[in-house]
Amino acid sequence: MAIPPETPRGFWDDFAPIFTRPTFRRFLTLLGSAILTVGRRTIANLLRTAGTLASGTSSSYRRVLSQARWSPLRLAEALARRVVAQSPEDAEVVLVADDTVFSHPGKHVFGKARHRDPLRSSHAFTAWRYGHKWVVIAVLVRFPFAIRPWALLVLVALYHEPADDRRARRRHRTPAQRAIRLLRLMLRRSPGRRFVFVGDSAYGTHEPARFADRNRGRLTLVSKIHPEANIFEPPPYGGLGRPRVKGARLPKPREAAAEGTRRRRMTVAWYGGGARRVETTTGAGRWYKKGEGLVPVRWAFVRDRGGTHRDEFFYATDPTFGVRRIVETYTGRWNIETTFQETHSELHIQTTRGWSKPTALRAVPCLFGLYSVAAMLYATLPPRRRVGGVAWPGKTIVTFSDALAAVRRWIWAEGVFAHVPEGPSIQKLPPPIRKILYAALAPAAA
Repeated sequence: MAIPPETPRGFWDDFAPIFTRPTFRRFLTLLGSAILTVGRRTIANLLRTAGTLASGTSSSYRRVLSQARWSPLRLAEALARRVVAQSPEDAEVVLVADDTVFSHPGKHVFGKARHRDPLRSSHAFTAWRYGHKWVVIAVLVRFPFAIRPWALLVLVALYHEPADDRRARRRHRTPAQRAIRLLRLMLRRSPGRRFVFVGDSAYGTHEPARFADRNRGRLTLVSKIHPEANIFEPPPYGGLGRPRVKGARLPKPREAAAEGTRRRRMTVAWYGGGARRVETTTGAGRWYKKGEGLVPVRWAFVRDRGGTHRDEFFYATDPTFGVRRIVETYTGRWNIETTFQETHSELHIQTTRGWSKPTALRAVPCLFGLYSVAAMLYATLPPRRRVGGVAWPGKTIVTFSDALAAVRRWIWAEGVFAHVPEGPSIQKLPPPIRKILYAALAPAAA
C-alpha cells in the first residue's frame, strides 16, 4: 500500500533500518491496512482491506509478526524519539505509566494468565480476566488542534504473573519494576531531555521514587503517597561513630492533614479536564523505608470542597514542586485512560489473535504504536486535509476519532485510489460524489 505523497520527507526513515527491505514493505502495508480497517485487526482482515495492493502471499505477511527478524524494542525506541520530538527541546516531557488487561482466547497463548480487571473491579469485588497485562509508557503531547494533551503510547512491556516466572525460572518483576526499565530506556535514548513521570499508587512506591532521585535533574516522579508514610528530616552530619540514617521524625501526611492548620484554598485542574475547588496542606521531608534509604519528597493533601471526591495524598520527588503543580500534573494522567478507551473502540486493539511468543510480543505493541502514528500523521496534514471527522452542531474539539477518520480519508484518496487501475475513473466522478464515497470509507469505528 502506497504511503500518501504528502507524508513529510523522512517520516519513516527512523523505522526503515529496523527491518529488511521486503519486511519493511510488508510492514507498511499492514500498517496502512490497520489504519483503514474497520473492525477486528487480524492479519486476515488487514489483507482483505489491502486487497490487490498487498502483493505476495498471505503467509508472507503473517511471518512479519511470527518469524521475521526485527526487534519490537528498537521499533518502540524509534517511535519514542519521534514522539518526544513533538515537545520543544527546552520543555519537560511528561510521561504517564499505567497498565491494561486484554482478554485473549486460546489455550496455548504465550504469556496468558489470570489478571485483575481494573475496569470491572471495585473495592468490594475483584473481577478476573484471562489474557495479557501490558505495562505502558505514554508521552503527553499538546497538539495545537486539541484542547487537552493526548497520551501517545510509545513503550510497552508484557507483565508476567509470579507463577509464570517461577515456571520459566525468570526473575519476577512487578509493574513498577517493568516501568523503571522502560524509564531507564527513555533516559538513555533521549540524552539532554528532562522528564516528569506520572503514575498511580502502583507506580509510586519507594523503588520508583529512589530511581527518580538517583536521576534527579532529569527525572521527577509524581504519584500518590501512603497517608502513613514515614517522613524524616535529613540525617545530621558530623560526630563520631556510625553515621545516622535519618534525622528527626516529621508528622506523617495523615497526621499533618488532621491538624487542619494552614489549609489553603484553590481551584485546580482535575481529572477529565474539569476544575475543582479544593483545600490543600503540604509538607516536605525525606521519605524513609527500612533498608532502602531516604528520598526527598514534597507531599500534598487535597480535600474536595464539594465533597464528591475522596481525600487524596500526592507527592513529587522534587521538593521545589508547588502544590498546584503536583495536583495538576497527577490529575493530567487521566489522559492515558482516554487513550486506552480509544484504542479499544477505534483500533479494536483487543482483537489480535496471535498465540506464539513473537506474535504475542509484537502485535499489541504495534497497535499501541498505531495510535501514536495516526495522531502524528494527522498533525502533519495540511489544514485542507483535516476533514472527514464526526461533526455536529456546537462541536469545536478534535478527537482521536476525527483524526483517524481524516487520516483514513487521506490514505484512501492519495494512497489507494491513486495507485489502483480504477483510480482515474474515481477521479472523474463529480466532487460531491467523491466526498460521499470518502465519507463512507472513513468512519472511525464500527
